[in-house]
Amino acid sequence: MKFLKHIGLAVGLAATVWATASSAQSALNEILSGGTLKVGTTGDWNPMSVRDPATNSYQGYDIDIMTQLAADMGVELEMVPTDWKTLVNGVVAGNYHMTGSASISPARLKAAGYSDSYIAVEMFPFTTKDKLANFDGWDSINNGEVKVATTLGTSFEAMVKEWFPDAEIVVVEAPARGFQEVLSGRADVFITSNIEGSTLLQKFPNVRQIEVSEARSPTPIAMLLPQTDQVWINYVNSWIELKKTQGFFEEVALKWGL
Repeated sequence: MKFLKHIGLAVGLAATVWATASSAQSALNEILSGGTLKVGTTGDWNPMSVRDPATNSYQGYDIDIMTQLAADMGVELEMVPTDWKTLVNGVVAGNYHMTGSASISPARLKAAGYSDSYIAVEMFPFTTKDKLANFDGWDSINNGEVKVATTLGTSFEAMVKEWFPDAEIVVVEAPARGFQEVLSGRADVFITSNIEGSTLLQKFPNVRQIEVSEARSPTPIAMLLPQTDQVWINYVNSWIELKKTQGFFEEVALKWGL
């Protein structure tokens, strides 16, 4: 009996030590003790995250979400500049504690964790006014004479390569964007979400959405987090659930026209 008692005591002690160690290693503890929440953002996804080069400040849906999260945690918010091709690497390397909104993809899931989703997007093709008559649905884009532009490291890059194997794919590196290639006349089509697409239609009078029978690739959006940090993931997910219940995400989406 004494032997079993000692075994039980040892197991209990080991569990306590493991839990304490796990908690101590969590980003949550680092954020609370350091007083700063570091969030990676690209600053080029309007209206989610837009960087003003003149002031080096950010605004958008994501920024409002992260500002509220930091406020509820009682810490300062630090936006860390990143780009799409290194977005996941920044989380893995610990350059920031989380990212703003990112589409959930199998490739990213291999290296990083995700929060629960709080918004979703679907994909549409776009062109310019002078080329709109050349396209009639998704299949018309998959043509060897068509140049489809996309940005390196984005989920759109994988999509266009899969959807349009016969087209010429033009891949540009951030801060360049696929839609800029189309606006400049160096490409014919770009793919983006309904969220960014609606913003670009308002901002650039020459942009047109190609008529398609249905949108493609409906995708949930969430925050990227360290894959093994379940303490931090649980905290963020509980916060998201609380804010959903309070209508916070709906209010912010309405503010930004989403």
